[in-house]
Amino acid sequence: MHHSLSLLLVIIGLQVSVQSTGRRSEYRSVLTVLNGMKWGSWGYLDLCPNETYAAGFSLKVDEPSYGFWDDNKGLTGIRLHCISLSNVLKGSFEDYTSVQSEAGSWGRWTDIKWCPCGFLTAFQLRVESSQLFGDDTAANNIMFRCTQEYLYGDGTLWGKWGDWSQMCRGTGICGIKTRIEEPQGSGDDTALNDVRMFCCD
Repeated sequence: MHHSLSLLLVIIGLQVSVQSTGRRSEYRSVLTVLNGMKWGSWGYLDLCPNETYAAGFSLKVDEPSYGFWDDNKGLTGIRLHCISLSNVLKGSFEDYTSVQSEAGSWGRWTDIKWCPCGFLTAFQLRVESSQLFGDDTAANNIMFRCTQEYLYGDGTLWGKWGDWSQMCRGTGICGIKTRIEEPQGSGDDTALNDVRMFCCD
């Protein structure tokens, strides 16, 4: 009886420990922009671990090509890199966790860009509108506002910058959900079309 009770307490303790260091299940607010394109569908929401927030990001980018029949995709994925407030205060970016939603299969990931101080708090998206019979690329780059400065992504140059999202209510961005168009076979591929960021206290 005592052995079973001890085993149960150990299991409960392990569950509490895993839960306390696991991924968040809640957020405070959602940041959106108005210039995202509508092709594809929304992927899953991925949130930073408890007590961490996004202080850096990297992009998956399809390298531009300029042949007449080339099918450019522009921006195909976004990763957020989450760290704790204590690491931000120490200026340490070694102990981080990466989160991302759906991403296209094309392109390569860029190097991480870190906020010099604080966390990501707002974003702006560079989007190419519909080209009708031309080559559509949809989302091409992203810029983030840190607590005090701005971080510009290493995306492509097609399209125009839209308006900034709202600012985070809470400490900073803690999650991401992307809208991705699936491969179109012989059709025109665009990959990433839109993104939503999630803020936590």
